[in-house]
Amino acid sequence: MTKINENVLANDLSPYLKQHKDNPVNWQIWSKKTLEYSKQIKKPILLSIGYASCHWCHVMAHESFEDKETAKIMNELFVNIKVDREERPDLDFIFQSSFQLFNQTSGGWPLTMFLDENGVPFMGGTYFPKNSKNGLPSFKEVLIKVSDSYKDQREKIINQKDLIIKNLDLKKNSVLNQDLEPILETSMSYLDPIKGGYKGAPKFPTFNLFETLMYFFNKSKDKKFLNPVDLIIKQLCSKGIYDHLMGGIARYTIDENWIVPHFEKMLYDNVQFISLLSKYCQINSDNYFKDKLEQTIEFLKKDFQNKEGFLGSAYDADSDGEEGKYYIFTYDEIKGIENIENYFEISSNGNWENKIILVEKERPPSEVLKKLIEIRTKKNKPFFDDKTQLDLNCLWLSSLVKAHEVLPNKGYLKLAEEFFLKIENKYINDKIYHSYSKNIVFIEDYAYLINALNDLADKTMNFKYKNLAKKISLEAINKFYLEEKGIFQKNPKDNNDIFFRPVDIGDNTIPNGNAVMLINLTRLGMMKEAKKLSESLNGYLNIYKNHMMSSLRAIDYYNSIKEGKNCNEQGCKI
Repeated sequence: MTKINENVLANDLSPYLKQHKDNPVNWQIWSKKTLEYSKQIKKPILLSIGYASCHWCHVMAHESFEDKETAKIMNELFVNIKVDREERPDLDFIFQSSFQLFNQTSGGWPLTMFLDENGVPFMGGTYFPKNSKNGLPSFKEVLIKVSDSYKDQREKIINQKDLIIKNLDLKKNSVLNQDLEPILETSMSYLDPIKGGYKGAPKFPTFNLFETLMYFFNKSKDKKFLNPVDLIIKQLCSKGIYDHLMGGIARYTIDENWIVPHFEKMLYDNVQFISLLSKYCQINSDNYFKDKLEQTIEFLKKDFQNKEGFLGSAYDADSDGEEGKYYIFTYDEIKGIENIENYFEISSNGNWENKIILVEKERPPSEVLKKLIEIRTKKNKPFFDDKTQLDLNCLWLSSLVKAHEVLPNKGYLKLAEEFFLKIENKYINDKIYHSYSKNIVFIEDYAYLINALNDLADKTMNFKYKNLAKKISLEAINKFYLEEKGIFQKNPKDNNDIFFRPVDIGDNTIPNGNAVMLINLTRLGMMKEAKKLSESLNGYLNIYKNHMMSSLRAIDYYNSIKEGKNCNEQGCKI
């Protein structure tokens, strides 16, 4: 029997779940046993999804989950389940999609979903404050209202499962081929021509779009595709979103000028930044950008490495309970550094809450950086989520191969091959899995592993990598491919702990697994398998096109190869 009357997170391996082990909430993990217990006692489920470096997750935890009165209500009225979205992206995908269905708006974290006793969602939100504010009801009010609604309408709520599944299921048309550039140009119309990125705030780097623009520029040499990339790279390298002392970028900025970051640093952002910057540096050979590239790589090598020798997931935005404390400065701290105003935008009033976020005017000399680093090192570093995620570590490997093309004397290709040996020893010679549990794996893990093997094969001309990529591709087809839909499911076909089979065709924090698999199959010459996948993705484009930037370049790459076009380093560059 599941220990439903106590918090069971203490022994979990997830850093995020461990952060909640001392909550007075009787947190459970997502499992068949927990779901069966909920069904047994006919009690709804409160599902909370977040991740270890999530600022607003910390806020809600402190306000509500650490509060005994709130916890008492949660324990009495619900079966409470905590999920790490980075450990179970399939659950996050399904319940974020459910949130969007219910609320007709984008979701986020923390995600707070209410499920019936069978694990099917019927209501949800994101962050709820402890006390009512800014038009949001208090969390305790929400808990009581939801519980009452479930008691009053239990049968009705349970019986809407088929309708929810129908609405969550992807819609598709019969288009097999179409002109792709107009779709890309539509997305480009939402870009900020002055500040870069999408218009307005907050500002996210949206690498999926800019990688696609870079692809179409390499193919066509049309500057209209390059100009937005040129602008975003310059903003990312010079403004507050970049860590000018250690390297790497923050998740996003809360303002439209790229100055005030949400300070958490994610592995998935930084490996994609390395990849895009590497491709950009092949067009713009300015040493300024090469320096940023090298600095970010060195930062990940040093500061993201975990005890296993892989790369962890993220750095928190907070330290000592204060957002951004590790990264910001007071005017008094830095005013004595000689000529610092020549290199950074400095004022006594600061540029964020009377504090200074470094915005670069000119690349500073090493002595200035050294003095700033000395000040920073006296502060406590943010929490580091050290969990290994296979897909992101494979992205790191691929980014090293791309960086080698720009900086061939830095040993990045050798580092990539050495890193692959670690992956091979742990995952390929044993079992491919996503993070902690060997029983959990996703199409993205396979897709990015195959992609890394293709990158190594193309650069080293070692057929070992290509042969292994083909072998793993066949395994992926067997494990994830839905023949009747011509597409890959997100989790394995034999997975049965979710009410709905997730098929994901949209980009999220990383390019979509189906898009990457289409590129993989094409690169491997598996054109029969690629053909049906390309046709399926084409069928979704007209409906979901704004979310399918990776699929645009994947479909175009497949079409170009199929037509016999010369897709080399100077042309259809992937």
